[in-house]
Amino acid sequence: MTILKLRILFDEAMIGPGKAELLGLIRDTGSISAAGRAMGMSYKRAWMLVEEMNAAFAEPLVFSARGGQGGGGARLTATGETVLALYAEILTLAATAAATPLAALEGLLRPRGQSDSADGK
Repeated sequence: MTILKLRILFDEAMIGPGKAELLGLIRDTGSISAAGRAMGMSYKRAWMLVEEMNAAFAEPLVFSARGGQGGGGARLTATGETVLALYAEILTLAATAAATPLAALEGLLRPRGQSDSADGK
């Protein structure tokens, strides 16, 4: 299966599949730590990425509240929801535009399991 992954590099920021997945998991779980665990990353790494994204955009993408009696949690802000939706839209448009050349490129690949030597070793 061929998968197109897209990383968008701005002058001072970047968003790609990992950050988009983290945002989606924060939206779905309501927790930065749970989102990080689901991706196999430490809480510290997840927090660092959230802080990086919040600093890069004009408005924060993630709002978080400390734990305590009422419990903590995190949620995407309206800007965070917009960034995630725009990234998904860009991926869809890129995949559609690239479908024909990707198929041609895939057709040039060596068949799976085929060795490059004549005797198969």
